[in-house]
Amino acid sequence: MRILISGGAGFVGSHLAERLLGHGHDVIAVDNYFTGSKRNIEHLLGNPRFELIRHDVTFPLYVEVDAIYNLASPASPVHYQHDPVQTTKTNVMGAINMLGLAKRLRVPILQASTSEVYGDPEVHPQPEEYWGKVNPIGPRACYDEAKRVAETLFFDYYRQHGLDIRVARIFNTYGPRMAADDGRVVSNFIVQALRGGPLTIYGDGSQTRSFCYVDDLVSGLIALMENSSNEPGPVNLGNPGEFTMLELASLVVEMTGSSSVLEHRDLPADDPKQRQPNIEKAKKVLGWEPKVALREGLSTTISYFQSQLA
Repeated sequence: MRILISGGAGFVGSHLAERLLGHGHDVIAVDNYFTGSKRNIEHLLGNPRFELIRHDVTFPLYVEVDAIYNLASPASPVHYQHDPVQTTKTNVMGAINMLGLAKRLRVPILQASTSEVYGDPEVHPQPEEYWGKVNPIGPRACYDEAKRVAETLFFDYYRQHGLDIRVARIFNTYGPRMAADDGRVVSNFIVQALRGGPLTIYGDGSQTRSFCYVDDLVSGLIALMENSSNEPGPVNLGNPGEFTMLELASLVVEMTGSSSVLEHRDLPADDPKQRQPNIEKAKKVLGWEPKVALREGLSTTISYFQSQLA
């Protein structure tokens, strides 16, 4: 197949491109490098089945493909709050343009949604049936609400035009090729520990997250796109193992052999207190569940950052 990945030079997109090429597909990666990087896919540039296009998905794109993965969007608070208007446009206009392309070609399209659609949840763990608790005018809304609108658009195209859609709600993901400055907790802690500086803990550190290794996530995305039941979703993809920020910080300090101390700061506005996916739907429909334990995934990720910071 000839497969388009918007956001193909990003953290997740580059791993997805690599895997699809390994499966024998042709891959077109589209990216404007707002948060993606050519470094993430430079090892793929010599592959005759890989093509890279510099393009902003807020503008229409005209290519011929057999399937589309729509991953284009900044995904960390530091990046998506840097230019909130552009974040909203990327997610909403990007979804419209990618859906328009899929409709014209009559091909399946997968939307990389997010656990952020659940906001600061009152239901724990979060099942797909939960509608969420999101502040529509807060500093995170440019991402949270834009992803919710994108889901709306996908299901309207599904109902109105019979488009073959797949919606994945991605929970915290980590691994090699994360940006060192993206502000996400795993990369933050590892980089701070390797540099010997204090690890920044927001609030008292009791808030929880669930961390899915990128290889597991990519397997889930492909399983959702290729599932024979044509399940449109939404489907939660994440690791149900739940850790407090203090637990994660302690593990990173231990594994890096760092002498870093913990430094507490005020909790950011609308920061969720809990985040844990209910993945029963993914298990039942896709036969998917994560396989990489946190310690194992952190080991590979730490090695990656050690090579980048050397």
